Formats: sequence, C-alpha cells, structure tokens
Amino acid sequence: MAARSLLAAAFLALAVPAVLCQAPGPAAPKGPPNVTAILEKGGQYATFIRLMKATQQDTQLNSQLNNSFGSGYTVFAPTDNAFNSLKPGTLNKLSQQEQVSLVQYHILPQFYSLDSFETASNPVRTQASGSDGPYTLNITADSNNQVNVSTGLVATRVGTALRDTQPLAVYSVDKVLLPNDLFGVKPPTSAPPAPTKKPAKGGSVAEAPAGSADSAPSGAAPGGARVAGWSLAALVLGAAGGLL
Repeated sequence: MAARSLLAAAFLALAVPAVLCQAPGPAAPKGPPNVTAILEKGGQYATFIRLMKATQQDTQLNSQLNNSFGSGYTVFAPTDNAFNSLKPGTLNKLSQQEQVSLVQYHILPQFYSLDSFETASNPVRTQASGSDGPYTLNITADSNNQVNVSTGLVATRVGTALRDTQPLAVYSVDKVLLPNDLFGVKPPTSAPPAPTKKPAKGGSVAEAPAGSADSAPSGAAPGGARVAGWSLAALVLGAAGGLL
C-alpha cells in the first residue's frame, strides 16, 4: 500500500505541472465586429479606410453594429488599386456630403452572404439611399455562383470575403462603385427665355394703320392737296378785291 501511494503521489506531481503549462487555445472574439480592424487586416484598403475616417462613416458603422445588430450590414471594400485606377481628381472634386454619399453607397443596410445574393431583389438599397431614395445597386449571381454588382456606370465582380459572419459581411471589389447620381451625365439645362425688348423712353411712334392719311402712298401727298386748295382760295379772293 505504501508503495502504491508513493507511485500515485509521484504521478500527480508530474501530471499537474504539465497541465498547467499547456498553451491556452485561441480566444473567442468578443463584442461586435470592427470594420476598420477588418480592413486593416486585409492589407490593401488604406484609401478606403482614409475615406471612411474622413467622412466618419467608420465610427458610424461601428456604433450601429455596437448598439444593435438588426438586419446586419454588408460592405463592398474597393482595393487601393481600384482607387488608383480612377481619373486624377475624381475624389477631390467631390464635396464633403458627396464623399459621404460615395462611402455609404458601398454599404448595404442588410447582411448578405454570398449565397443570399442570389435572392437579392433589385434595385438593392444602400446606406446612401435612405428609405426610398436613389443610389441603388443591381446585384446578380450567375450559374457559377459568381456575384456581380453594377452601378449603371461601373460593373465588377464581388471578390474575397474579408468577413462573412453575422452581423457584418465585408467583400473586396476591384473597382470603386461610382453612383450614377454623382458621376452620370447630367441632363442639359434648358436655356432661359429671351427677355422681351422694352421700347426706349420717348420711343418711336407706332406705325399708322393702313388707310389713314399718314400712310398715303408715295406721290399722293395729302399735305400738298391742302396747300393747292388754299392757293386757289387766295386767287379767288384777290380777283374779287380787284372787282371791288
């Protein structure tokens, strides 16, 4: 018995330290997802991160994820190469509010897995759409389960999923989604009507109506006829005076 007790004690002395020295497993993620951290981990979204921070859309999205998951969110994240392919000055010419709309155009107010895109009802609203406004996308899936997204100006395929777990999905895209509402051809504005010309002060007298004395044809001068009448009268009076 004594020997068995000693062997048991020796076994426990060796086993307990080994258990205590085991490395802990990976910690389960705590709290809501952080879109900025996800993009930073992706490693090729620096421009999109800067644009989100400049418009405070990163803070707004993280706050919404922290307060309430709701229907979740989906983010299309353009790569740095996507931004580099834009014409120079494309972003700089936008106002602050237009930059906000551009970022929100890349965010859907609903969680979509790659499979659930097949049942998306077009046009798909974005964060820039509001309840029933413009700034919508068309999303389709082909027979190869490849998802395509179109703005009307730009069409691209949905790439790698940086995250696809409720409540947030983040997908890489190789083009910046340019909304037609910001970058489309604006309809020509109609020219204002020509102003009505006003007569100058003391302007010319209106033409006399046809048939009036002042509009007599050339060669028939009413004024001359009156002068001839007065001359004839003077001759008659002169003759009468001679008789007297």
